[in-house]
Amino acid sequence: MKKSYFFIVFPVFIAGFIFFGCANGEQDGKKSSTSEEAMASSEPLAPHNIAYKWGKYVLEGTANDTERFSPRPTITSRILGLIFTSIFDAWTRYDDTAIPVYMSGVERRPAEERILKNKEEAISYAAYRAMLEYYFADSTLWRQRMTELGYDPDNNSLDPSTPAGIGNLAAKMVIDARMGDGSNQYGKINNSGLPYNDYSGYAPVNSPDENVDIIRWQPKYFSDQKGGKFAPNCLTPHWDKVKPLSLKSADQFRPGPPPALDSEQLKEEVAEVVRVNANLTNKEKALVEFMRDGPRSVQQAGHWLIFAQDVSRRDKHTLDEDVKMYFLVEMTAMDAFIACWDAKMFYDFARPYALVHHQYEGQRINAWGGPFKGTVEMNGEDWTPYSPDYFLCPPFPAYVSGHSTVSGGCGEALKLFKGDDYFGHQVKLLPGALTELGITQDSVTLEFSTFTDAADQAGWSRVLGGYHIQADNIVGLQLGRDVAGAAWEKYQYHINGGDKM
Repeated sequence: MKKSYFFIVFPVFIAGFIFFGCANGEQDGKKSSTSEEAMASSEPLAPHNIAYKWGKYVLEGTANDTERFSPRPTITSRILGLIFTSIFDAWTRYDDTAIPVYMSGVERRPAEERILKNKEEAISYAAYRAMLEYYFADSTLWRQRMTELGYDPDNNSLDPSTPAGIGNLAAKMVIDARMGDGSNQYGKINNSGLPYNDYSGYAPVNSPDENVDIIRWQPKYFSDQKGGKFAPNCLTPHWDKVKPLSLKSADQFRPGPPPALDSEQLKEEVAEVVRVNANLTNKEKALVEFMRDGPRSVQQAGHWLIFAQDVSRRDKHTLDEDVKMYFLVEMTAMDAFIACWDAKMFYDFARPYALVHHQYEGQRINAWGGPFKGTVEMNGEDWTPYSPDYFLCPPFPAYVSGHSTVSGGCGEALKLFKGDDYFGHQVKLLPGALTELGITQDSVTLEFSTFTDAADQAGWSRVLGGYHIQADNIVGLQLGRDVAGAAWEKYQYHINGGDKM
C-alpha cells in the first residue's frame, strides 16, 4: 500500500480511534440477553433507547472537549461521572425502588406515571442540563440534540410533578452538591478564576533539564510541532482532594510503595520495558495505540463507556439497563481516578523514560528508533517510549497507572453488573497509525474475550508502550478492582432503595 496519512486513507473515526469495524454480540454460541418485557412492549432497545443515545452524545462532547483543552482524563472522568449521576437520579423517580444520590425533596412519581415516555423525558432534561454545565462550549449542539429528540431546550421548569422538572432538578442538585468537591471547577479555591486550577502547591523536585532524584517524577519536553519544545506541568495534582462518589476517602485503598531505586525488582521491570518496547509486533503496536486512544480522544472513562455501549448493543439493553450500567461504570471510573491520583501524588514515582536513562546510561541498547526506523541500537540515555514526539509520555507521576486503575475498575464493574465476565469484543485496525503516521502494514484484529481480559490488556499496553513498569500496572489493576467493589456496594444501596441487598 502506498504510504499516506492515516486520516486521509481511513476517514472513519469512532470515539477518537481509526478502525475498520468490530464484532460484538453472539460469539462461540453465547446468546445476547434481551429483556422479555421490552420485547413484549416494543420498548426501544440499544442502540435505539434514549439512554444509549445520550451516551453517544456524551462521547461526542468528550471528544470535542479534548480537542479544545487537550487530554485531561481526571477532569473527563468527573464530568462523565456527574452527567450519568444526574441521569440516574432523574430516572429513580420513575423506578419502583431506586433512590437518588443527590436529589432530595422530590417524591417518587405514582405508579401510573412510571412509564417509558416519562423516563425518556426526565433523563433527557437531566443529561441536557448537566452537559450544559460540564460541556458548556457545545451548548448549541446540545440544544440541537434536544430538539432532535422532540424536547424544548428552553423548558427550565423545576416542577417536581413533571418529567422535565424532575430532570432539570436532578442535574441542578448534582451540580450544586459538587460545586465545592475539591475539583476547583470554578477556580475559586485559589481565586485564580481558572477552571480546575491546581491549589495543592505541588512542585516536581526535578526539572526537565536536571534530574536530581531519579526515583521521583521528572517533567519531559514535548515537541510543539513548530520547531520548538515545551514541558507540560503536572496534570491536576490536586485530584487526590476531590470528593469521591462511592469511596470513603481517596486513600481508602492506597497501595504500598513502588519498588525502591536500584532494587532487583525495579531493575528487572525496567529491563522488561526496554525489551518489549524494542520488539513490538504489529499487534502489540495496535494494542498500545488503541488503549492510548487517538485523535478526538475520549480518554479512559470514555473508552470504557464505549465498551459499555458495546455491551448495550450486544445484549439489546433497555433504557433502564443502560441508565444503571452507565451510572455504575462511570462512578467507578471517576473514583478510580481519584484513588489513582492519591497514589500518584503520595509516591511521586518516576516513569520509565527517566528510569531507563538512569539504568542504561553509557550503555548501548536495542530500542524503538522512532517512526519508520524500527528497532535500532542507541545509547541508553536516548531511549523514548513508543510515542510521537508531541506526546512522549503522560505529564504526571507513574505509580500507579491510570489506564490500569480505571480499566481494572470498569472491567470489574461490567463483570459485576452483568453477573458474567464474557465480553467477546473485537476491533480491527492498523498498527502504527497514530505513532508512525504512514501506514504500510496489514490490519490486525484485537480480541477481548472477557472484561477482565480487556482490562489486563489495557494495563499491559502501558508497559508495551514504555509508559509504565509492571508494578505500576499490576498494582493499578488491583486498586481499580478494589474501587469497583466499593462502587458496586454504593450502586446496590441506591438500586435497592437504601438496602444493599
